[in-house]
Amino acid sequence: MFDALSDKLNSVFGKLGNKGRMTEADVDEALREVRMALLEADVNFRVARDFVAKIRERAVGEEVLKSLSPGQQVVKITNDALVDILGGGIQRLKADSKQPSVILMVGLNGAGKTTASAKLAKHLKQTGQAAVLVAADLQRPAAIQQLETLGKQVDVAVYQDSSSKTTAKVAKDGVKHASKLNAAWAIVDTAGRFQIDDDLMTELEEVKKAVSPIETILVVDAMTGQEAVQAAQEFHERIGLTGLILSKMDGDARGGAALSITAVTGVPIKFIGTGEGIDALELFYPDRLASRILGMGDMLTLIEKAQTTFDESQAVELEKKIRQSTFDLEDFLGQLQQLKKMGPLSQVMEMIPGFSAMKGKLPTDQLDESHMARTEAIIHSMTPEERHKPDIIGGSRRRRIANGSGTTPQDVNQLLNQFKQAQKMMRQLMGGGRTSKKMRRMMQQKGDFMNMGS
Repeated sequence: MFDALSDKLNSVFGKLGNKGRMTEADVDEALREVRMALLEADVNFRVARDFVAKIRERAVGEEVLKSLSPGQQVVKITNDALVDILGGGIQRLKADSKQPSVILMVGLNGAGKTTASAKLAKHLKQTGQAAVLVAADLQRPAAIQQLETLGKQVDVAVYQDSSSKTTAKVAKDGVKHASKLNAAWAIVDTAGRFQIDDDLMTELEEVKKAVSPIETILVVDAMTGQEAVQAAQEFHERIGLTGLILSKMDGDARGGAALSITAVTGVPIKFIGTGEGIDALELFYPDRLASRILGMGDMLTLIEKAQTTFDESQAVELEKKIRQSTFDLEDFLGQLQQLKKMGPLSQVMEMIPGFSAMKGKLPTDQLDESHMARTEAIIHSMTPEERHKPDIIGGSRRRRIANGSGTTPQDVNQLLNQFKQAQKMMRQLMGGGRTSKKMRRMMQQKGDFMNMGS
């Protein structure tokens, strides 16, 4: 996400950080580059202008320019300003006083509204709140079938009535059906259009009147930039929005929509879609996204993903194996497969603080999904004995493994060497020296942090 913008901002602030002292002219020069970077990222012109003005107002103060670390101070000011234009704090769904609470999902065709509806239903289910999906898109061919298929994937009930003549009646009957099932939420998926027109808005007004939603959420394609912002303005002016879901954030290298939409419309982003998978929907945290844009990572989201992916008993067993130096390629394969469940490797890596600064220095082939797939193929081509005792793998075995995995003996050799280095590092970390004590203290702190939420 936001690779181009993040790289440029890090470059600008890197130059400032190298200055022992900073003048007002230095700040102005840096902010000119920041403004250009924002405009190139398709951020709204007025938003970019106000953003830069807010940073300058705070950055040229005497306490910043004469501080011991002026560059870091400007980064902190920029981070705070980013959080502000992204909406300030997290905006959760609001529940109605009576069940079911109704969420009206609206948007243009192609934004991923129906898929977002199913992802939202799964998110609510994971928090212990039952939801019913209401198929109220009577315009698009196969929309009902799509929602039913998605409903089966997330194990959520779907209400549909293709014989009904009006969308408002389907929506109202669907909410009644959700009430009979004692569901906490009814998520109404409505028809989209390829462009905003009066008929679409009139239909949505009728549906909204029929079901009285507590939340009216617009799904917009983050990759469309200022077109998404304009659509949000028009929907909000006509039917009144309470929140936004930005879909396809994983493909948005610029970030114009995310950085402009709340500042322009006043409507908060509540969720972001981070991939095609049915699990790829995240609560929107402005502070976490700002941190990622500035290359400072997002450890809280990384820990949350790890908590939902890794089994605690498996983690205990893994630590035991590392301590006893019995961690083998079978264990390594298992950890690799667990890591894949956390999402695309590039997304996981950008949550690590400082990764944006070092990614250009790392071999690109080791940062993509194909490298992970190649590693898996090599290990799968080994016998159980070879996985447990990689030292027995000689030349003939390497050739056989390479042939079976569609790789080369050099690829196999590289993996084995990397695994040996990893084993050596693990033994050092889990040994009896000063480094290992520090590592154990870090693991204990991590355990304490994770237990805070239980």
